[in-house]
Amino acid sequence: MALGRRRAQRQDGLWIATGEVAAGPGHPFYTRVNEILAEAGFDRWVEQRCERFYARIGRPGIPPGVYFRMLMIGYFEGLDSERGIAWRCADSLGLRAFLGYGLTKATPDHSTLSVIRHRIDIETHEEIFGWILERLDERGLIKGKRIGVDATTLEANAALRSLVRNDTGEGYQEFLEALAKASGIDTPTREDLARMDRKRKGKGSNDDWHNPHDPDAKITKMKDGRTHLAHKAEHAVDMETGATLSVTVQPASRGDTSSIGETLSDAMANLDELGLEAEELVADKGYHSKARVAALADAGLRTYVAEPKRGRQRWRGQEKERDAVYANRRRIRGDRGKSQLRRRGEMLERPFAHCYETGAMRRTHLRGHENIRKRLLIHVGACNLGLLMRSICGAGTPKGLRARGAALRALTEALLAPRTWHLRLPAGATVLNPTSPRLIAPIAA
Repeated sequence: MALGRRRAQRQDGLWIATGEVAAGPGHPFYTRVNEILAEAGFDRWVEQRCERFYARIGRPGIPPGVYFRMLMIGYFEGLDSERGIAWRCADSLGLRAFLGYGLTKATPDHSTLSVIRHRIDIETHEEIFGWILERLDERGLIKGKRIGVDATTLEANAALRSLVRNDTGEGYQEFLEALAKASGIDTPTREDLARMDRKRKGKGSNDDWHNPHDPDAKITKMKDGRTHLAHKAEHAVDMETGATLSVTVQPASRGDTSSIGETLSDAMANLDELGLEAEELVADKGYHSKARVAALADAGLRTYVAEPKRGRQRWRGQEKERDAVYANRRRIRGDRGKSQLRRRGEMLERPFAHCYETGAMRRTHLRGHENIRKRLLIHVGACNLGLLMRSICGAGTPKGLRARGAALRALTEALLAPRTWHLRLPAGATVLNPTSPRLIAPIAA
């Protein structure tokens, strides 16, 4: 074969046949995902659910199956923004094949994704999440007997410097300047304002401040210790398989004992659709309170909720709460309770790492709890789909499949590589020299 040389760039023909366009082979991971979706009739089902959101006349719109696939790509590829998803889909031949787009057709841009997201309601997104749970249930990946609940914070698409007072509507800088002038500083400098703000108590109260661009964002301390405007994402997870049964978005300032009711109710509804019923609940000490533990017991759940150190409690007039707390305490002190609390760290933290760290959703680019939850329902649903893919091909993401292939190749090369064998011979044995017929002297003892 002769050496090929790169020619100088020349202008291509004005017209080119579609059959002459080079097509990529497609990605094996996305090909298998499409096969799973096709076997269950995903596109026809979702088009029936979304038909009422589209006009009956006019230019054909983007199929809803394409919209939901693009949000799934956000999880599989670790893309946090819809702009990044649109760019990646337009650039990749494999993702084009996953969406069903050829080179002659433009993929949807980020503004189209935003329009479709506003058009399709939150209930339809919940139905898509439930549809994925049904696929997991068909494969035996949902048990539903034991539920774990935990929450994490998501950084909001809003800045602290844009805060305004709830009572007067003045900005943070204006408020500090007024305080400085009231204290006798006529022309305060930035250093004066920073010094005054540093010494002021209760400066980050959600009762006094809000962000006008995203009122749902609340001032809170993040996992790394920084203070930001944030939202709270709470998951309910199947403790036996790791499948996420429910995801809700709530104010970051809401306590765990208050937020668990909404998440647990949503998880119970999803399990009821599958014909399953939860019997046990596992949670950390942030979810422990007298009233909450008693309410969970009334709901028929055996609780394994870690109990914080509070000292001696008074139970006068709270016999029901006392019995529920004491029963929970006995369970978490037993061997089974300790094993469940240890397992909680594995089964609950793993979906958080998949969805918000490698899945790149720790910081949201959307505003409003409804918008964020729409994106999260499909994002977490893709994580569940990754759990299904892991049971089929051993990898839950395209990168995981590539790493698995690299590990398999390395193992194959190691097994096929020539080896030098070292034999241990007994004392007094003789060795034949392969290059000479003479025998080497006996080995000394």
